[in-house]
Amino acid sequence: MSIYTLGIDIGSTASKCVMLKDGKEIVAKSLIAVGAGTSGPQRAIAEVLEKAGKTEADMAYTLATGYGRNSLEDIADHQMSELSCHAKGATFLFPDVHTVIDIGGQDVKVLQIDNGVMTNFVMNDKCAAGTGRFLEMTMSRVGSDITSIDTFVEGAEPVTINSMCAVFAESEIIGLLAQETPPGSIALGCIYSICRRTAIFAQKLAPENPKVFFSGGLAQSQVVREVLARYLGVESVTAHPLCQYNGAIGAAVLGWK
Repeated sequence: MSIYTLGIDIGSTASKCVMLKDGKEIVAKSLIAVGAGTSGPQRAIAEVLEKAGKTEADMAYTLATGYGRNSLEDIADHQMSELSCHAKGATFLFPDVHTVIDIGGQDVKVLQIDNGVMTNFVMNDKCAAGTGRFLEMTMSRVGSDITSIDTFVEGAEPVTINSMCAVFAESEIIGLLAQETPPGSIALGCIYSICRRTAIFAQKLAPENPKVFFSGGLAQSQVVREVLARYLGVESVTAHPLCQYNGAIGAAVLGWK
């Protein structure tokens, strides 16, 4: 008899849910583009159950993680740190991983992995200027959205974003727009700024960064992957089509275990 587990990752900007069969096979998944404090988590769960033709009673274990994990106490059997879940999810998707970099909506996480086990980590949640939220704000300011970032910056030359604070960086962007700086150059400059900060942060933990797995929504962008690899000094960083589900996958695997 098969064992089904649910992993739910409630972030600040999105809710992800994954159903796993016997700890190995992803049966269904869902991503709702709203996170903690909204109906997003419940909608993501309902969508996964509907896709799989299952009910909550069919789940052997449900594990919640992420920024808003404590909001699911009435649904989840257990809550667990996103660090553990991201480490396990990355190992599921990329078994040879050594370093995991996750640029989230409100923080940046770098995990060191040894034989599938997290051995060390660093996290930066002090300022939004190095996160996905900052890039979302930038794209909105220049009249686009984050889903079209690769085509939007095509052929652009990056401008330098100097401010280390999200509030001051936004003012700097407004000033660049007033100077009629090309919007693509501003967006690309923002990507360079985020990747530069992330690389400096990551190299404190793993100076050589062998076999880097890049998770989270920004990992879907080819431009972001290329710029991050350049700042890390590696040929490339590894991503996966399911990179945005990394935390939810890890939660489902840990629920199965």
